Amino acid sequence: MTTVFAFTERWWLPAPPERVRDVLVDLEHYPDWWPQVVAVASLGPDDARVLCRSTLPYTLDLTLHAVSRELPLLEVALGGHLDGWVRWRLEPSNGGTAMSLEQQVTVHGPVAPLARVVAPLARWNHRRMMAGGRAGLRAHLARPAEQEQ
Repeated sequence: MTTVFAFTERWWLPAPPERVRDVLVDLEHYPDWWPQVVAVASLGPDDARVLCRSTLPYTLDLTLHAVSRELPLLEVALGGHLDGWVRWRLEPSNGGTAMSLEQQVTVHGPVAPLARVVAPLARWNHRRMMAGGRAGLRAHLARPAEQEQ
């Protein structure tokens, strides 16, 4: 039986939606601001291989395919150890951006047979990963744009 994981997050970010979008679609630089993204390799203009490692001693090997890069909705399809999608909705809010994240995935790879048993641990690990992403993105966006990259 396949275990489906669904996650939602809502963040406020200190930059306009266009700037947030520019950072989010620039996968190559994720390791600069998201500590749990350990490596990114371009596989073409719309595709990348991304290695993620949160608190648990396990590295997720993912492929991402850009579905939408236009505001207000960014979307990527996921493959590799996870199969599914991630959507980021960006809306202007209080001088910055309200960002809603939705993610739905199934697990593949070595841990797939254990996904149902380790689900609480996997959800905790995901929360840690997202906390690192949120903090890193907020700090990155707080810098002047000319200091990026």
